[in-house]
Amino acid sequence: MSLTVAVEPHALLEVAAFATRLAQPLGELTTPLAIASLFEPGTTAPLISSDTVRTAIRDLLRAGGFKPAGRSKPASEYLHAAAAEDRFPRINAAVDACNAASLHSGLPISLIDLDLSAGDLRIVVAPPGTSYVFNPSGQVIDASGLLCLCDRDGPSGTPVKDAQRTKTSETSRYVLSIVWGTRALPGRTAKATAWYRELVATIPGATLEPVELAELSH
Repeated sequence: MSLTVAVEPHALLEVAAFATRLAQPLGELTTPLAIASLFEPGTTAPLISSDTVRTAIRDLLRAGGFKPAGRSKPASEYLHAAAAEDRFPRINAAVDACNAASLHSGLPISLIDLDLSAGDLRIVVAPPGTSYVFNPSGQVIDASGLLCLCDRDGPSGTPVKDAQRTKTSETSRYVLSIVWGTRALPGRTAKATAWYRELVATIPGATLEPVELAELSH
């Protein structure tokens, strides 16, 4: 039986999702060359980000009233800046695959440890006053109006920053990927997700599983 994520109707959101089971804890896995090579200068990839993509993603996040700028810019923009400054983060095989796909496609991607999530999952626009901790030092982001993957305890993954409480670690073995795409870029979400799945499949012992996206009624 596949995992189900409920999705609130949204005029622009075009989301994709899949789960991955790992044969070993992430801390015991090495990032495959097929993924690591995508961080090298001059590398080629099936997708290339652009100003058009960046504008469309910002418009997607603005649709709910969120302001995607400064420290609240889309995660894909952070990765682009990090790559340009040769400070691209290398974390673990699963996160590296996620970051590589996000960097080149220009689409934000969330990655959460499903064993750390609580209860049913849903994608909604966060109501006013929503906030969550996004890093180990306890920093908090105001997520009011932001698209969020939520569980019983609140936001878990977003196109800006994933919540600290459900981030992957060296012990993670069951993870969920959420690709945050927009209808303003027809076909890009599907193409990015297909390539991302190919990257994840190069991780030794990785088994990809479908995720059902069930639209919530108004």
